[in-house]
Amino acid sequence: MFIDYTEIEIHAGNGGKGAIAFRREKYVPKGGPSGGNGGKGGDVIIRAHHNLSTLLDLKHKKVFKAGNGEPGGTSLKDGKNGKNILIKVPIGTIVRDFETKKIICDLDKDLREYLIASGGKGGRGNSNFATPTNQAPRIAEPGMPGDKKKIIFELKLIADVGLVGFPNAGKSTLISKISAARPKIADYPFTTLEPNLGIVRYKEFNSFTVADIPGIIEGAHLGKGLGHKFLRHIERTKIILFLIEITSDDYIQDYNILLSELRNYSQTLADKTKILALSKADLVDETKLKKLSSKKIKNLDHHVIIFSSITGTGMESLLDTLWKALQKEKG
Repeated sequence: MFIDYTEIEIHAGNGGKGAIAFRREKYVPKGGPSGGNGGKGGDVIIRAHHNLSTLLDLKHKKVFKAGNGEPGGTSLKDGKNGKNILIKVPIGTIVRDFETKKIICDLDKDLREYLIASGGKGGRGNSNFATPTNQAPRIAEPGMPGDKKKIIFELKLIADVGLVGFPNAGKSTLISKISAARPKIADYPFTTLEPNLGIVRYKEFNSFTVADIPGIIEGAHLGKGLGHKFLRHIERTKIILFLIEITSDDYIQDYNILLSELRNYSQTLADKTKILALSKADLVDETKLKKLSSKKIKNLDHHVIIFSSITGTGMESLLDTLWKALQKEKG
């Protein structure tokens, strides 16, 4: 199951208390203070890992606690530090403060980590408080409490190309043809219920990644349909590939509706490089294909591409266009 949002509580460990103790040796009847310091509480660390692709493992465990520091001992022995706890998340996970919703960190690279909660400092034992006028202090410090907070994990896929289109536009079929991804495909709307990520092999030694999200309908930015829940997954992409069925009554109007939904969700998303492709070219004759390919769309970054995932028509041109656009984005 694909989970891209969850809330958890994290508790760093408390510091151990300092000890009150005195030396008890055979020929030293009135030994000095020997209480050790308490151990530091364990930290909570979050780390991105490439082996993970969902927040599912964190969905059902709501509280994570690091170990407490042990109290100080006699003979100047310090207590052991509490055990740290490591929380692994997929690459692309954003951590937010639950109360303010502000971003704490963005774990967008493999093995990038962040200390989210620090363990409490251990208390000092009585050996730290001896003075010339008080050589046998009977005081020690308690350990300090560890940090506690509630946070939000929000996953955003990291891909080069994001697929956007109405339900049943052929996005899942396309990603299944150009990559090893195997999304559910059927001839009815909302077949895709969660994002899919595919790696596309281009020519002999090159590759790029494509993210497919559930179809967008008009009013998606207001919460209609399914796609609005997953628009965050194409915010990191370099290029937006709009897919519209070639049988549409007015594909230019459809394109503008989709673009408007992206703009209402995020202007940054709408400002990305845009490529429009008409899918299912096998459903129309040659005369209509020529007529459609001659149309121009204002403010589009590339010419309209017509292709069929079933027959393979135009697929090479589509991949060439995507690859060239990606190279341009990289500078």
